[in-house]
Amino acid sequence: MKYDVTVIGSGPGGYVAAIRCAQLGMKTALIEKYDTLGGTCLNVGCIPSKALLDSSEHFHNAETSFKEHGIDITKPKANLSQMIKRKDGVVKVTCDGIDYLMKKNKIDVFHGLGSFKDKNTIVVDGKEKKEIETDKVIIATGSKPANLPFIKLDKKRVITSTEALNLTEVPKHMIIIGGGVIGMELGSVYARLGAKITVVEFLDSIIPTMDATMGKELQKATKKLGFDFYLGHKVFEVTAKGKTVTVKAESKKGEKIELKGDYCLVSIGRSPHTQGLGLENVGITTDKIGRIEVDGNLQTNVPGIYAIGDVVKGAMLAHKAEEEGTFVAETLAGQKPHVNYRLIPGVVYTWPEVASVGYTEGELKENGRAYKTGSFPFKALGRARASMDIDGLVKVLADKETDEILGMHIIGARAADMIAAGVTAMEYRASAEDVARMSHAHPTYMEAVKEACLAATDNRAIHV
Repeated sequence: MKYDVTVIGSGPGGYVAAIRCAQLGMKTALIEKYDTLGGTCLNVGCIPSKALLDSSEHFHNAETSFKEHGIDITKPKANLSQMIKRKDGVVKVTCDGIDYLMKKNKIDVFHGLGSFKDKNTIVVDGKEKKEIETDKVIIATGSKPANLPFIKLDKKRVITSTEALNLTEVPKHMIIIGGGVIGMELGSVYARLGAKITVVEFLDSIIPTMDATMGKELQKATKKLGFDFYLGHKVFEVTAKGKTVTVKAESKKGEKIELKGDYCLVSIGRSPHTQGLGLENVGITTDKIGRIEVDGNLQTNVPGIYAIGDVVKGAMLAHKAEEEGTFVAETLAGQKPHVNYRLIPGVVYTWPEVASVGYTEGELKENGRAYKTGSFPFKALGRARASMDIDGLVKVLADKETDEILGMHIIGARAADMIAAGVTAMEYRASAEDVARMSHAHPTYMEAVKEACLAATDNRAIHV
């Protein structure tokens, strides 16, 4: 059978690309090597981790804040197996939804490993081997957990994020290598359930890709959960014996530490997943870390073959992949879409949540850009006090001369939802004054955005 477009990989980038291609009248095929659609995000990433984060947050609140709210209960007990069961149910419903969308949009789905025979022929190696003829191809095969060469992942005691989503017991002491988004989120899950968490991070701050203020604030918040941190430490040895994992690391000053726990989560990022695609059969090139090289239209060096999401440069985010999937589909249809990579937000789903869009203060300093800043603490919000979510702040960066908002960084309750206001404002190139002049409902968390913008414009915040 001949297709206009074949998409390899059914994660957020792939399935969105397939749907948009179908909407635009292209005969579309989708290839997925696993039994379920949805890729890492829906199966072993975004969706299941958020399900466990919510369950563990409910448990934590029952333990710590219900009494203050006037809710008297007997001491709660964490039922991890039920949490995992609920998480699996959320994943199944979400993945089933992708199946429905494929049928609705008349997209043919093939299960098996897709690889290039030539630029217009894809071999699908599943329960049976078949070939698909196609005019265009979109590679959307995502990424997998990265590892260090000296660490042996036994997937029992030395684990990745995939295994961390299916533990059968709450760890006594989980050592996390890497203080990025994945490590902080999964560490939060188990810290709330009673685990001791130790984070070992090579750089000098956690969530290092975000504004430095966010890392400092999140570190303070998670210390209240019992997190310990060893920043600026390089891990050089990880060994597992029985139920004990030993992690050895060295500081920049040469001081060595030895940590012992019952689990070690390796969360040092992710690497592009391009193995088995047969890229060599069509002459597609990759860079030194395995990413597929593309041009401004996300087309590879082979005409008619495109790549999106985690297999190309840029942030490894589901919503970034979705934007790119839509971009390629619309480009193939002759439209002129655009993706503003600077305005793709990043989020950490800890509690408080962290969300960021635009330039960080460090980037503005490095670029020599004249800027001004305004911030507003959540503890000054009536809504935050009412909900007992007073940790955090909103930080706004604006051009010193024009007042155009250049960056918005939020740590606090519902930051993941609030950041959309920053994206919207910056997409329309709003000034801090513009946002400060808009009416924000009271009492809400969003009032902190208005107040931070007021603070950035002549330091005139009202409630602090």
